[in-house]
Amino acid sequence: MLDLFTIFTKGGIVLWCFRSTNQLFGPSVNALIKGVILQERSGVYDHDGLSLQYKLDNEFELVFVVAFQKILQLAYVDKFLSDVHLEFRDKYKNDLRVDSRNYGDFDFSADFRRILERAEKWGRQQATMPKQMRSYEDSAKSKKTVASMIERKGEEKPAGKKSVKIVEKKKPDEEEVDYLPSSPKAEATNGAGAGGADVLILESRKKLAEKMLGKGKKPEKQKSPKSPQQQKLGKQMRVWDLGGNTKDLPNLDRSKDRPEDMRSDFTANDQMIGSMKGGIQDLDVDSDSDNYSEEEDDEVEEYAGAASKKQTSGTRGGMFSMFKGLVGSKNLSRDDMQPALEKLRDHLIAKNVAADISQKLCESVANKLEGKVIGTFDTITTTVKNTLTEALVQILSPKRRVDILRDCLEAKRAGRPFVMSFCGVNGVGKSTNLAKICFWLIENNLSVLIAACDTFRAGAVEQLRTHMRHLNALHPPEKHGGRSMVQLYEKGYGKDAAGIAMEAIRYANESRIDVVLIDTAGRMQDNEPLMRALAKLIKVNEPDLVLFVGEALVGNEAVDQLVKFNQALADYSSSDRPHIIDGIVLTKFDTIDDKVGAAISMTYITGQPIVFVGTGQTYTDLKALNAKAVVHALMK
Repeated sequence: MLDLFTIFTKGGIVLWCFRSTNQLFGPSVNALIKGVILQERSGVYDHDGLSLQYKLDNEFELVFVVAFQKILQLAYVDKFLSDVHLEFRDKYKNDLRVDSRNYGDFDFSADFRRILERAEKWGRQQATMPKQMRSYEDSAKSKKTVASMIERKGEEKPAGKKSVKIVEKKKPDEEEVDYLPSSPKAEATNGAGAGGADVLILESRKKLAEKMLGKGKKPEKQKSPKSPQQQKLGKQMRVWDLGGNTKDLPNLDRSKDRPEDMRSDFTANDQMIGSMKGGIQDLDVDSDSDNYSEEEDDEVEEYAGAASKKQTSGTRGGMFSMFKGLVGSKNLSRDDMQPALEKLRDHLIAKNVAADISQKLCESVANKLEGKVIGTFDTITTTVKNTLTEALVQILSPKRRVDILRDCLEAKRAGRPFVMSFCGVNGVGKSTNLAKICFWLIENNLSVLIAACDTFRAGAVEQLRTHMRHLNALHPPEKHGGRSMVQLYEKGYGKDAAGIAMEAIRYANESRIDVVLIDTAGRMQDNEPLMRALAKLIKVNEPDLVLFVGEALVGNEAVDQLVKFNQALADYSSSDRPHIIDGIVLTKFDTIDDKVGAAISMTYITGQPIVFVGTGQTYTDLKALNAKAVVHALMK
């Protein structure tokens, strides 16, 4: 059933290997290392008809890889990987600790066959055994009582369990009473077991009833009377000079109270058009300069609170109680990391990262840290957060060179136009951002032909014609030796988009135009006829760059859009090597504040970089993504 199972170190030394066929597995394993392991992804990876899964051992720096045919549905692979991992490391742990790394022969064939037979037998049992629904009495929730969820003041909370802390205000003449079954006072007052909790609930209901009837109501705070000067002064009406003089104009200058650096930025932002020659500036996301996260603050407060309680109560420990929760010289387990991972997953979802992507990211962090030994004074939360931050920066960093200007100049030297095609769903801003990219290209002295291939939406051609007129007004032919920098190729509505794009590329080649920008119609990812038309356009014209235009506002929808666009371009192209999405244009980035999770979702799905980021309404509002700034805003 299995085609390949191999064990190798993170340095690339193969310790043991099993192959059931003579097929070459090197390209598939190398693709797994490059596209999954190095990018810290998790899950099943498909390559050339094979499904590959892996498991890491961070203590001995080992990688366990299993490969099987994609058409097979093997339910025992996860269990089999874990069993082989535990058996191999327990049997050869002394050999794996050798510092010289001169490994000997590992005779693991008999153990491997035994574990495989056991796993296959277990898989057959699971397939034939009917699944029975667990009853409520068998669940852990049925074991919980009200008394078990109440937390007594000063009592240490058990690890991994949530509790409800009840704090009551005591009167000056009353002693503090802890209504807990585990407390001697509570047992004497309310009895043991759930009876004390029932009394507590009755007293709480009584207090609620008294509050509803108006008893024990706190007196309202009286507002201090305003001073006579405050009562006199109010909002003064502005007096305008009817004579047309400008003596009141200085009062209208709202930038005079700003610092000098902010005043210059205010003036620059008021200009409609600026210069975009050369590279595009990086996008900087505003974020706090705070180096500590909320989780770290909670930990510090928890440690400080525990220390103060022990000091005031006279117990031993003192300042050493602040080190509660610090992990030192022990291997991390999933149970140790689970609370921190759950918090980070919820945080990512709140920042607009797709739920599936958040789960996979946390799973990859758990795989990377499981079994790792961390420092004495490193907290689990800090270690998990730093690892996730590094993984996010790696995801957003381009895996290949992205230099569109250089590619355009190389195509120009080769005597052909550089072709870019834009695709995406309806209303994301394809035409607007196409005009921004066009302005950036003509700022760098490259002539552009816009192909109006959106033959469905009313007004699409007129919109591009308006952009062409404005761009030519900013760069008139007189400044470029009588050459029009922007031209529009359009054939009206209702025509075949692939044919219009082909004619536009032919016209650009004959007219020596440097760049062709193909504007396609917006389409939903589930619209099969339109997705077939898009795949036909890309297959027939073979553009140099296919850019997907997506909104920064979407969360889970970004995953569905990109997956189905990529799948449609692959399925409907009728080619062995279909041309799928090469990069992403992320629009409306200025509308989301610090909820920048869509950038993570889109890049994680395709593995392709975010080439451009649209931030505003003018032609100069085009930026390049700054991975570290985006991740910092995401994790704050």
